[in-house]
Amino acid sequence: MADTTPRVGREDADSAAATAGFEWRNPAGGNEPHVAASVDPGSDTDDRRDATVGDLDSVLAGVLAFLRRRITGDYVIDEHGFDPDLTEHVLAPLLRPIYRDYFRVETRGLENIPDTGGALVVANHSGTLPMDALMMAMAILDHHPAHRNLRMLAADLVFSVPFLAPFARKIGNTLACQADAERLLNAGHLVGVWPEGFKGVGKPFRERYTLQRFGRGGFVSAALRTGVPIIPCTIVGAEEIYPMIGNAKSLARLLGLPYLPITPTFPWLGLFGLIPLPSKWYIEFGEPVATDVHPPEAADDPMLVFELTDSIRETIQHTLYSLLMQRRSVFF
Repeated sequence: MADTTPRVGREDADSAAATAGFEWRNPAGGNEPHVAASVDPGSDTDDRRDATVGDLDSVLAGVLAFLRRRITGDYVIDEHGFDPDLTEHVLAPLLRPIYRDYFRVETRGLENIPDTGGALVVANHSGTLPMDALMMAMAILDHHPAHRNLRMLAADLVFSVPFLAPFARKIGNTLACQADAERLLNAGHLVGVWPEGFKGVGKPFRERYTLQRFGRGGFVSAALRTGVPIIPCTIVGAEEIYPMIGNAKSLARLLGLPYLPITPTFPWLGLFGLIPLPSKWYIEFGEPVATDVHPPEAADDPMLVFELTDSIRETIQHTLYSLLMQRRSVFF
C-alpha cells in the first residue's frame, strides 16, 4: 500500500507530469481560453491536452513514469481512498478521446466553479449508465483553469460490487451520504452530486430531459451546514447514448439491480450493444447559489431546504429546455 504522506516535491512532480504529457493542475498563466461562453474541446483553442496526441513515445514515457511512481510509492492516497495519480494519468487519458472526439462535449460556465475551496456541483442524471458523471468530471479536470478533481457522491450499489468498489474509491467516488459530503466540503473539495439517482439515470427514453424528484434535499443541507456554494449543472446529450425503450424488471430484481435496460442495441447485439451512441453533448455550469448567507443551523429548517432544492431543480430544468432549443440535432 502506498504511503499516504506526500513524498514528491513540486519540482519532481512537475517533471514527472511533463514526462507524461500532462500539465500540472495549476499551470503558469492561470487562465484558459475556455472562459468564453462556448468552446469546442476539439478545436485548436484547447491544445493543452492535445499536444502529445498520437505521439507514441510520449504515451510510452507517460506509462513508464506512472509505473515508476507506483513501484517507488511516490503517490498519495487520501483518507477516502482517492488516488489522483491514477485518476489523472490512467483514467483521464482513456476518457479524453471519448469526451473530445466521440461525444464532442462543449462546456459553458466553468468560470462559475471556484478555483479553490469547497463547492457542491448539482447535476441532472441520465443515460442508463452514468457516463454523464465521468464526462462532467473530465470537463472540470481538463478545462477549468485550476484543473480540479471532482469528488463524486455515488450510490450504495457502486460500493457493493466487488471489483468496482475499490476502483470507484480510487477515482474519487464516495458514498452518497450527508456525513461524507460534509467531510469533503469542509476539507475544501469540489463535490459532485446527482440527486435524481437511479430514478434519473434509469428512466425510460420517452421521459428524456424531464427531471425526476430531487430526493429530500440532503445535498442542500450539506451545503448549508458547510457554507459552500451550490453550482447547478445541466447536461444535454447523455439521454441519447442508450435509449431505454424497456426494462426487464423481473430479471433486474433477481440480479439485485435497480433496473435492467432494454435498448435498440442491447441485448440484441450482445456486447456490441454496450457501445454508446455518439450523441453531441453540452454541459453548462450555472451561477453559484450562495449558502453562507444562512447560518449553519438553517440546514435543519425543512422549508428552507425544500425551497432551495426546488429552486435548483427548476434552474436545471429551464436550462435543459434552453439548451435543447439551441441544439441543432442529436448527433451534430
